[in-house]
Amino acid sequence: VTMVCVGTPSDSSGAVNLDAVGATLKSIAGILLQSDKYHVVIMRSTVPPGTTASLLRDFPEIAQAVAQGKLGLVMNPEFLREGSSIDDFLHPPVTVIGQYDQRAGDVVASLYGFLQAPVVRLQLEAAEMVKYANNAFHALKVTFANEIGSVCKHLGIDSHEVMKVLCMDDKLNISKKYLLPGFAFGGSCLPKDLRALTHISRHADLSLPLMESMLPSNQLLIDRTAQRVRALGKRRIGMLGLSFKRDTDDLRESPFVTLAESLIGTGFDLKVFDKNVSLSRLIGANATYINQHMPHIDGVLELDVQAVLDHAEVLVICNYEPSYEVHLRALDASIPVIDLARIPAELAAGPRYDGLSW
Repeated sequence: VTMVCVGTPSDSSGAVNLDAVGATLKSIAGILLQSDKYHVVIMRSTVPPGTTASLLRDFPEIAQAVAQGKLGLVMNPEFLREGSSIDDFLHPPVTVIGQYDQRAGDVVASLYGFLQAPVVRLQLEAAEMVKYANNAFHALKVTFANEIGSVCKHLGIDSHEVMKVLCMDDKLNISKKYLLPGFAFGGSCLPKDLRALTHISRHADLSLPLMESMLPSNQLLIDRTAQRVRALGKRRIGMLGLSFKRDTDDLRESPFVTLAESLIGTGFDLKVFDKNVSLSRLIGANATYINQHMPHIDGVLELDVQAVLDHAEVLVICNYEPSYEVHLRALDASIPVIDLARIPAELAAGPRYDGLSW
């Protein structure tokens, strides 16, 4: 086994310089071609997704060694902090093995057999991306805490007291909640509270680039989804789901309402089904919001899911319900499906299926 831990610095454009990685692996492969022993090269350096697999294309020596069964490739990202790296190595939360082939992955899994941590085996590219996702998240957390600190300082509040309470919530805040890629956020809380926070900062002449970017980023996801629908060139669109999340009838600032309005406004013939939403039950703030933002909802909302499916030349799944399974299995395979909810894998196998970010 050889671990490659060489530097991958940025060049002047921000791209990763992979010269040291390529030269190292080329040298290793050249030696292995003269040997009959099986050898596994473990990439520990942080490299962009696709790098390890691209070595097979870019370096004939590496491709030849792999083809001859002499070389196995594994991406095994490290999650070690400077100053505590030995303790981090001995007590990892997880060991990630991105394997080119099963045999190479088995070798690396045995190498870490003494550690008390779950082992996750992925494709090479996913393992490469994990490291970037981790570090971007760490940078996000530092920036978030510092921006909250700036607002607290202006308001005369101890930011450490605030963040201490935030971190005590391990049900939503310090947890896996909200960390699965999906569609835009909405509802009666997140958008308005972000607007309030950025309003406070503007009046204090504080710049909060992270906070200020969240709502525009959220809107961009809606816009890109609408563009994916337009690109299909079909006019009749069906949507399953309208409330801002499953199992609620709350339409306030629902991203699906925004998506629906965008499609209607550009000439699409839209029909929507949501088992939790009916015109007769729209009251209070919910009714006020939908009357302001989607006043023609009565001509769009259907009471039967099959009516939407019969209408649709393109189907957009916003909120998934188990009751949709029988309908989706019977759906004409020629109808494009844009999935914003990540439906079960066995229903996502059609030739025209398009997952939002998967």
